[in-house]
Amino acid sequence: MILAAASRRRVLAGVGGLGAAGLTGCATTAPASPAPLRPGFQPRVLAPLRMDISRLTHMTVCLRPFRAAGPRLDVETVGDKRVVHNYGHGGSGWSLSWGSARIAARNALEGGHRDIAVIGCGALGLTAALTLQRAGARVSIYAAERTAQTRSARASGVWSPDSRIADAARAPDAFGDVWERMARDSWAMHQTYVGLPGRPVFWNDNYMLRDAPRAAGTQPAPHPAQPAIDFAHYSDRVRDLGSRSRPLEPHEHPFPVDQARLGLTMTFNVAALAARLTDDFLREGGRIQQMTFHTPADLARLSEPVVVNCTGYGARALWGDYSITPVRGQISWLAPQPEVDYSLYYSGVSVVPRPDGIVVQALGGSDMYGYGIEEEVADRAEAERAINTVARLFA
Repeated sequence: MILAAASRRRVLAGVGGLGAAGLTGCATTAPASPAPLRPGFQPRVLAPLRMDISRLTHMTVCLRPFRAAGPRLDVETVGDKRVVHNYGHGGSGWSLSWGSARIAARNALEGGHRDIAVIGCGALGLTAALTLQRAGARVSIYAAERTAQTRSARASGVWSPDSRIADAARAPDAFGDVWERMARDSWAMHQTYVGLPGRPVFWNDNYMLRDAPRAAGTQPAPHPAQPAIDFAHYSDRVRDLGSRSRPLEPHEHPFPVDQARLGLTMTFNVAALAARLTDDFLREGGRIQQMTFHTPADLARLSEPVVVNCTGYGARALWGDYSITPVRGQISWLAPQPEVDYSLYYSGVSVVPRPDGIVVQALGGSDMYGYGIEEEVADRAEAERAINTVARLFA
C-alpha cells in the first residue's frame, strides 16, 4: 500500500540507507573549491520534473490497513471451511506480497486439500493465488473488483517492506523473524520481474534532498489527540539487500538544497505488474469470478473447502476486525514524463516517476500522518501544496 513517512524517508534514501536524520552528516555549505570527482564519475544531466498543477490528471486515496500486532496470518474454521488469513500489511502490501503468500500457501495446503479459493484480487490475493497454483493447487479468485479498482492499485509502488507494518510495543516477539523471512522471499521474487516487457519492476536513482536542518526545538509537536504508536522498523535486518545511499557534494547534483543523498529505489509499475500477475494466473489455469462477500457466512457459497482471505482493509468490515486502523494516503497523479528516470524526496513530499504518471505524495512529518483517518475523498488543497513544494526545486 501507500507508505509511512519515516519508513518512506529511509527507503527513498536508498535501500538500507539512512533517512532524513542521516542527512545531517552532509556538508551544508559548498567547499571553497570543488572536491575532485571520483574516478569514472560523471554528474548526471537530469530531465526536470514538470511540477505544475495544470498537469494534474487525477487524485487517488488509499486506506492502508494497519494492525498493531502486524499482519493477520493465522488459520480458523468457519462452518465447514478452513480459512487462512493474509491481510493487514499496512503500507507494505506489494513489498511483502510474495513472502506473505508463501506463508498463506503453506497454511492452506496443510490439510491436504488442493481446491482452494482466494478472496481478493489485490497484491496479496494475486500473489497468494499464483503461489498456490505453482504448488499444485487448483485455485479460483473471488472478488468484487479486479485489481485496477482495488486499493492496491492506489499504492505509490516503492519497495517499503516495514512501512507501518506493526506497533513495536504490540507485535509478537517473533514477528521480526517472520517479517525478515517475508521481506527476503519477496525481494527475491520481485527481482525476477526486473527487465521483463512492460517493466513491471524497475530501479530508479533516488535523490533525498534537504534544506538547512531545523533549529533545536522547532520540530512540530504531535497532535494531542493522536495515540502513541511506536511503529516497528526492521530495515536494519535486511541492510544487505540492494545498495546503500551516499552523500553528494554540491557539484554532484543540480538541486538548490543544502544537503543531498543518492540511492537506488526499487519501484513497482503497479498497473503493468498487476496485469502480468493476472495474465500468468489465468494462463496457468486459474479463474477469476466476481463475487461480493458481506459476512463470513457468505463463504458457504463457495465449493472449495479452503479459503485464503486476502481482503486487505476490506477485512475490517467483512471480518469485523476492528484491530485494523485506517491510515490515509493520497496520491496526486501528474501526466507521465518518460524522460524522467529518477525519484526524489523533499520537504515531506515524495515524487516517483512511473509509466502511468508522476506519483506525488505528501508524507507529512511523521508516521502518524493520516493515522485513523477513514476519509477517502481526495483533497485538492493537499495536492496543490505537495506539487508546489517540489516545484521550488525547478523554479
